[in-house]
Amino acid sequence: METGKQQSLLSGNTSLKQSPSSLQVDVEINGVGDFCREFYKEFKRQWYLAGPAMFTSLCQYAIIATTQLFAGQLGTIQLAAVSVEYSVIGAFSYAILDGMGSALETLCGQAYGAGQIDMLGIYLQKSWILLNATAVVLMLTFIFGVSVLRLLGQTTLIATSAGSFAVWMIPQLFAFATVTPITKFLQAQGRIMPMAVIAAVAVISHVVLSWVMVMKLGWGLVGAAVVLDGSWWFITLSQLTYVLRGSCGVAWSGFSWKAFNNLTDFVHVSFATAVMFCSETCYLLSLVLFAGYFDNPEISVDALSICLNILGWVCTVYLGLNVSVSVRVSNELGYGRPKTARLAVIVVAATSLLIGLLFTTVLLVYRKQYPIYFTSSREVIQLVEELTLLLGVSTIVNSIQFALSGVAIGAGWQSMVAYMNIVSYFIVGIPLALLLGFKFNMGVKGLWCGIISGTSMQCCLLVTMISRTNWNNEASIAEDRIKQWGGDIQGEEDGHEKTSYKDVC
Repeated sequence: METGKQQSLLSGNTSLKQSPSSLQVDVEINGVGDFCREFYKEFKRQWYLAGPAMFTSLCQYAIIATTQLFAGQLGTIQLAAVSVEYSVIGAFSYAILDGMGSALETLCGQAYGAGQIDMLGIYLQKSWILLNATAVVLMLTFIFGVSVLRLLGQTTLIATSAGSFAVWMIPQLFAFATVTPITKFLQAQGRIMPMAVIAAVAVISHVVLSWVMVMKLGWGLVGAAVVLDGSWWFITLSQLTYVLRGSCGVAWSGFSWKAFNNLTDFVHVSFATAVMFCSETCYLLSLVLFAGYFDNPEISVDALSICLNILGWVCTVYLGLNVSVSVRVSNELGYGRPKTARLAVIVVAATSLLIGLLFTTVLLVYRKQYPIYFTSSREVIQLVEELTLLLGVSTIVNSIQFALSGVAIGAGWQSMVAYMNIVSYFIVGIPLALLLGFKFNMGVKGLWCGIISGTSMQCCLLVTMISRTNWNNEASIAEDRIKQWGGDIQGEEDGHEKTSYKDVC
């Protein structure tokens, strides 16, 4: 394998188009020794990307978690308000935006791998247009948050508090719509470190300002919202400045009217990823919504919010692996190296499973200690301890799910995964959760058992699909996809039939 060329691509220093034929030196494994050697090489490549991506994800999640921690110090209702706003209104909107933005992971990643660097900036601008237009529509759920939450069955007290907090979070909505495409754009080029530095500065300033605004000045939830908005706009403007000042070479050559070409097709592609992400996010966070229907909903909601907070921290690590394997698979398919793409799948699956087992062990050992850092309520602490075993199971299942979802994004299988999610989550998981939780009076534990069953089914479907994948065919599909979206790969006029991205995604 031409290691030097690959490292140049991963570092984001490539400034010229490169012919795929010059890069098609695929990995060859003829024995255990070859496998171990190539496994280690691929492991290093993935962690070159995953390490900074994990750190970035941890910092960004810490911003949200810090807000929840300060809200918990204000009282149970305030914590429930922030948790419900983030878990219902916010999560639904951000999942849609993140899903739409993740179309860039496939398009930018495969175009970058094929050497079509100049197309990345066009894709970025298309995504900006689409995501900000979508944010305008989603803003209505923030404005009418109280009514939405009451319609979903939340108590008047929680709905009023969470709805009021949601209005203050509208600026964050547009920050997220702007920064998400930039993040995917930079990830495809392996430019993770600048995002990590920006995120580190943001989280440090967020902690300090939250303490000042919430505790010192006594601004309460309003102060928490203002600081949260400011932190996300700092991240957005910092990443935007990095791109606009020319740090990405020919990947960003300025604004272009080409961004308005084929917007309809781009909407179709983005919609598929939005369905995939939104179904995954809303499925897990529906636990919080259903928990509000039990007696003493504040206790159920707070306990589940704490568990999901912990799971969120763990998933930030999985997200780093998700990003790395998405970049590796998309780049390698763009290069025309299907065997290396397949090896990347094996490496990330093994790595994520081991990390999941490690996190589960830690949670079970310290199940009596960690809840006190989130709340002082004895009832909530006791319920969190009881839910820790299920939290551990979710940690393992999600380790596999995140890794395989990254593979699907890198290969461009979002539409297929969206169908899998609908079946696994909404036909199997949620009905079973409601049946166990309410019909069989298993309460919150029953809800979570049902949710785990749906996620497990989705993982089984993903494993089956990936194990049957013809990676040579996927490399050909990636080549056709790049041609469809404006690339000029060598051999474009070789007589092969072009494949529409709408047909293969």
